[in-house]
Amino acid sequence: MRWFVRGDIDGFFGLALDNLIQLLVIDGLCRAVIGMPPELVYGRILPGAAVSLLVGNLFYAWQARQLARATGRDDICALPYGINTPSVFVYLFAVLLPARASAEAAGAADPTHVAWQAGLVACFGSGLIEFGGAFVAEWLRKASPRAALLSTLAGIALTFISLNFLFRTFASPMVGLATLGVLVASYFGRVRFKGGLPGGLVAVLLGVLLSWLTGLAPVPGVELKGVGFYPPVPVFGELWEALRGPHALAYFSVILPMGVFNVVGSMQNIESAEAAGDRFPTRSALAANGIGTLAAACFGSCFPTTIYIGHPGWKAMGARAGYSILNAGFMTLLCLSGTLAYVAWAVPIEAGMAIVLYIGIVITAQAFQSTPPAHAPAAVMGLLVGVGAYASFLIGSTLRIAGHAQAYDAALYAAFERGDIYLRGVFALEQGMIFSAMILAAAFVHVIEREWRRAALWCLAGAVLCACGLMHAYVELPHGGAGIDLSFDPARPWALGYLVLAGCFALAPWLTDPGEGH
Repeated sequence: MRWFVRGDIDGFFGLALDNLIQLLVIDGLCRAVIGMPPELVYGRILPGAAVSLLVGNLFYAWQARQLARATGRDDICALPYGINTPSVFVYLFAVLLPARASAEAAGAADPTHVAWQAGLVACFGSGLIEFGGAFVAEWLRKASPRAALLSTLAGIALTFISLNFLFRTFASPMVGLATLGVLVASYFGRVRFKGGLPGGLVAVLLGVLLSWLTGLAPVPGVELKGVGFYPPVPVFGELWEALRGPHALAYFSVILPMGVFNVVGSMQNIESAEAAGDRFPTRSALAANGIGTLAAACFGSCFPTTIYIGHPGWKAMGARAGYSILNAGFMTLLCLSGTLAYVAWAVPIEAGMAIVLYIGIVITAQAFQSTPPAHAPAAVMGLLVGVGAYASFLIGSTLRIAGHAQAYDAALYAAFERGDIYLRGVFALEQGMIFSAMILAAAFVHVIEREWRRAALWCLAGAVLCACGLMHAYVELPHGGAGIDLSFDPARPWALGYLVLAGCFALAPWLTDPGEGH
């Protein structure tokens, strides 16, 4: 198999565009939402991302060459690899943003630095789970119902990804609707553009043109320091300090399920590649993915990597091993040279947000398309938890904008309840939302299948997590909002609730008869 073929060029444009969108989202949201200074984004996070992308892309290109040599074939396509899209949004909104808010409430001198350290812990923890998952991937897949895993992610995709960018689409309709139309035609309408141009590339080019015509570009506030060299620097000291702090426990309810989801998702993509004719060793492919994420954390990035969906598509394009090598080189150049700042200056998020909205729609739809139709109620249950967590985000942001900068009191709760909004329930859903979505959806799946003992065991797991303060327990922060509380007292009502629910399911075989009753 040759190192480069014509199809590698097409594959490179598609994969590089996908990775570029992730980098632009990381750059834009880290600065705009988290408030990170450019020195931190360009000097630590992006070089760390470059290391992870270089390590993974080169490994999967080498792995494809090895498989070609072993099989005597010349049509092996390397596994696509890049920054994990769902983790970017989950870690930004469920780890970095709450960490910054908690640090601000505690009077920290540099809240954004605290948020970065929390992100390092989350990324490192995900890497450990991904690497360890290489050895237990099959067991993880069997233990967790697909509806539980997919609906957990769908709740985040529907709200923090899709709704946020849907709002932004209609705030800039000329750019947003036009680019969304291109993607809908290309990916849902299954049409090809003349000249073989990828639909994503056409959407971004159109978005850039319309952004400059409507005044969205150049993007204000982007600091252009000139092209330079920003080498990756190990951050072992910062990582060790962060691991010794409270972040690992505080965000364990996000790190663990997302790590498991990344393992299962990568494994499914390896299975997809096998269905397309390329049978890669599962253990080494998953282990390399974990090593890439660990490398990201050790060099300053807060965002895990993953084996991407879409291998059959790249293979059908004619891509082989070269597209992965080209992607590694291009992404490394962007991240280490400071030129991403110029791309961010010229290409506003609006130009590429249709791609992110499309990803959110696909992830949400997958929760129903890839699970048995009978499990749809379980998928809805898992999705609703994410909607509740998003409501907490909207309410908290609204109150801060309105100037409510003190701890929430009984009068505030009562005022919301008069409007039929139960703020305590909203905050309870926000804390450990990924755990609670996964547990409730999994329990529903087993109830639907009348597997009462398994349903009860999932509820017992929920009671244990509540007792540890990792789910539903919250404490009002001095300057407004709610944070996680790692103690039993605040979580007692929910722990008891899950115990009662477990008891109901455990007794169901003796108290009910199989039938179609309601």
